[in-house]
Amino acid sequence: MSLSALTVFIVDDDAAVRDALGLSLGVRGYRTAIFADAESFLRAYRREWRGCILIDIRMPGMDGLALQKRLLELGCALPVIVMTGHGDIGSAREAFKSRALDFLEKPLDQSKLIAAIDEALLRNETFQQEAETEHAFAALLATLTPREREVMEMIVAGRHNRDIADEMGISARTVEVHKARVMQKLKVDSIAQLVRLSLGVADAGRGAN
Repeated sequence: MSLSALTVFIVDDDAAVRDALGLSLGVRGYRTAIFADAESFLRAYRREWRGCILIDIRMPGMDGLALQKRLLELGCALPVIVMTGHGDIGSAREAFKSRALDFLEKPLDQSKLIAAIDEALLRNETFQQEAETEHAFAALLATLTPREREVMEMIVAGRHNRDIADEMGISARTVEVHKARVMQKLKVDSIAQLVRLSLGVADAGRGAN
């Protein structure tokens, strides 16, 4: 996808900052969409949007960190760049836990801002593909029976068939049958792939809490 087809979404309650960013990015050829608060962005948000988001941390109502977490809950894969005039280590840590790509302090250094935006736009498709894979895997997880889900969780935890069999009071052969059904339902070809996808979904779930 051409970078010119992507949008930089700006969410900031300061009109002067919004206008300056919109003008600065516009003259550089970036397409922008501007929002004065988190709530208006969420009302307008569509899953098919492509690009990245610039989010201010300190805003009336829902702040930037809360918006990040809400976007994770919605399965939004748009890369996020956090902006703040009140930067601190705790805020940065929370932003990165919610998958922020970068954390920039105001007044914004234009060269750092442009570099962050360019990286975010280049990573847009990767983020989208990862989110779609996690979403599809989560839907497949819902098809497992409670017993199959239990076996899967033990496999992902690194437990051997004999250990699983002893804990569940079943034979190792039955464990193999459950494992085969799990692999078939989740459309994975190896235990390594099962572990990787399971961890991805688990990480996304923790980020939404």
